[in-house]
Amino acid sequence: MAEQETKKLIFSGIQPTGTFTLGNYIGAIRNWGPLQDEYRCVYCVVDMHAITVRQDPVKLRQNSLQAYALLLACGIDLEKSILFIQSHVRTHAELSWILSCNTQFGELSRMTQFKDKSQKHPDDVNAGLFTYPVLMAADILAYNADLVPVGVDQKQHLELTRDIAQRFNQRYGEFFTLPEPYIPPVGAKIMSLQEPTKKMSKSDTNPNACILILDDKDTIIRKCKRAVTDSEAEVRYAEGKDGINNLMTIYSSVTGKDFAAIEREFEGKGYGDFKLAVGEAVADHLRPMQETYAKLIADKAYLKECYTASDAKALAYSSRIVRKVYRKVGFVDAN
Repeated sequence: MAEQETKKLIFSGIQPTGTFTLGNYIGAIRNWGPLQDEYRCVYCVVDMHAITVRQDPVKLRQNSLQAYALLLACGIDLEKSILFIQSHVRTHAELSWILSCNTQFGELSRMTQFKDKSQKHPDDVNAGLFTYPVLMAADILAYNADLVPVGVDQKQHLELTRDIAQRFNQRYGEFFTLPEPYIPPVGAKIMSLQEPTKKMSKSDTNPNACILILDDKDTIIRKCKRAVTDSEAEVRYAEGKDGINNLMTIYSSVTGKDFAAIEREFEGKGYGDFKLAVGEAVADHLRPMQETYAKLIADKAYLKECYTASDAKALAYSSRIVRKVYRKVGFVDAN
């Protein structure tokens, strides 16, 4: 137990807004499993963040369970980690209010994601959309996390979390850990198959632009065959070859081969051969995870058993921190 306590704590959450893409998997989720041996890991399906834009309630419930099962299938071990559902752990919302009172309006108004989402959803620019970076800060600070895996689009939010924590510490005494970004050793960024200068996204209107990790083999191969490339017909990693660079990154990520080895493997071969190989390699890599997922999602009672146990662990851990926060800000002890 003492050894466990000396390990740094990592917190990471993912929104349940549809099936994860290959980009989500390679860039983030695949790394979550191996982290468990080196760190104390707290993982979360952040369903409360999802409702900052309108959701179909039935689909949100389905997507939340699907996300939970997918994370288990991708290697989260509940003997080593906590994997819970955000709305089941009340301390996140409770701490969010305290932190909101320690966050400046101007700080939130500068958040680029608020501006972007406001433009995408002009008919529903709600207060939650404006303040959700504070809830994100509460997610992290409720566990006094040391590290948070972040992509470029979340870096600004982590900086805000640090600012909020520092302001709280200055007002009420040193308490919160200032979380650092965790950058994985190999953080491959997977781009759209149709617009390889843009990040792969499940919200892309072109269904051929992204591979979903539950796509079957035929679908994966078809999408890879339709991937945008260039007119050179030479498999090599170089500036200006965005489409081929992206496919090479994908192939490298699922086979472990470096770019030089890939170039040698496909020397003298055309893009058709290469695209087929990429599709087959991705499908083969995802198959074990897909098979595990199919078993998990079919057993709702087992999934409930898993998240109920993790919810309780997350609540017990975060409650200790939130109780201390309540005392620091001057609230009367409840018991």
